Amino acid sequence: MKLANKIEAILYLKGQPLSLGEIAGLAGCDRQKAKKALLDLMNDYDSRDSALEVINTPVGYSLQLKSTCEGMLESLIPAELGIASLRTLAAIALKSPLLQTELIELRGSSAYAHVQELVKLGLVRKRRQTDGRSYWLQVTDKFYQYFEIDRFSQSLS
Repeated sequence: MKLANKIEAILYLKGQPLSLGEIAGLAGCDRQKAKKALLDLMNDYDSRDSALEVINTPVGYSLQLKSTCEGMLESLIPAELGIASLRTLAAIALKSPLLQTELIELRGSSAYAHVQELVKLGLVRKRRQTDGRSYWLQVTDKFYQYFEIDRFSQSLS
């Protein structure tokens, strides 16, 4: 395997910026060879029509999505959720479908804002109760995909 390909795999698998020394150590080569292979890899990404790029940041070298593609992130991957929103999402997932009034009893009135955020992110679906004033809440397919959960798996006994 070419050194540039090995470094590309290292950057991909690590998923964070790495210093030249770290890359050389993980690739099993000296810093000079790692630097040349990184430059070759950067030139290769620059010359092809790719959504990815290898850049040198103040923290180290990184394989990342080009800035021209960052607009896709919001629609494909939910933003990081806070602990409170994650707890609300967990309650909905465990008791789904769940009445919003029951959720508020469990989590408090701040859960209204969490539900709004979770619906906006596409992780929760909200539908009006037919014989009442509340809403039924349940997780969506996007929830199962994002958290890589098999919706049909049975709970452990």
